[in-house]
Amino acid sequence: MEASQRQLLLDLKPEQPPTLNNFVAGANGELLRRLRNLTEAHSFDALYIWGTPGGGKSHLLAATAAAAGQRPVSYLQGAQVGDELSLAPGSLLVIDDVQQLGPEAQIALFRTFNAARFLGLALLLAGDEPPLRLALREDLRTRIGQTLIYEIQPLSDDEKAAALQRHAIERGMLMDPGVVHYLLRHGRRDLPSLMAMLNHLDRASLEQKRPPTLPLLRELMQTSLDLEKE
Repeated sequence: MEASQRQLLLDLKPEQPPTLNNFVAGANGELLRRLRNLTEAHSFDALYIWGTPGGGKSHLLAATAAAAGQRPVSYLQGAQVGDELSLAPGSLLVIDDVQQLGPEAQIALFRTFNAARFLGLALLLAGDEPPLRLALREDLRTRIGQTLIYEIQPLSDDEKAAALQRHAIERGMLMDPGVVHYLLRHGRRDLPSLMAMLNHLDRASLEQKRPPTLPLLRELMQTSLDLEKE
C-alpha cells in the first residue's frame, strides 16, 4: 500500500483526546467527581493522585486540565518545573510526576502551597508513590500528605472487557467476540496497552482489507513479541 493511501486510512479514525467522560471510572467514581469540581470552582483545593503505570493517571491530569474552561491552567511535568511558579489568582496548577521535581522546583511548589489558599489556587498533583514514600524534601512531602489523596483503583477484567467493547463500537469495528477475551488473557494487563492493541488491529484490518478476527490479532501480537525480542 502506498504511503499516501495508508495515511488516509489512519486519518479516518483519529485517536480521541483524553477527557473525563471517556475515562473508564470503575471504582474511581469519587475521584472523577472531585476532578470535575476542580474544573468548575475558583477556590482553594488540593488533590494528590497516584497509582501503578498504565492506570490512567496521566489521562486524568490531561483531561482535567483540558476541562478547566475559563479557569487559568498550568499543566507541567515534574521535570519541567523551574525555580518559580507564576500563577494568576484562581488558577489550576497540574503537575505530573512530582517525584521528578528538582531541589529548586520543590521549594517553588512549597511556596505555592503557602500562597494557594490566599490566591484561591487549585493544586492537582500526581506521582508514582503515596506521599510518605516520595523522595522529596520533608516540608513539601508533609504538605502533599495533607491534601486529599486518591490511589487510582485498577479495573476488573469485566470492566476492561466492557471498555474494550465500547471502544471497538466507537471505532466502528465489527470484530469476533473472542478478540476481547483473547486480549485479556494474552495481552498486557493495563487498559492503555489493551486499547493500543485494539487500535492496531483496526488499522491492520483496514490496511490489509481483512476483518478484525482472532487470527489477525494473533498475527499482530506475535509480530509485536518478535519486535520486542530483537
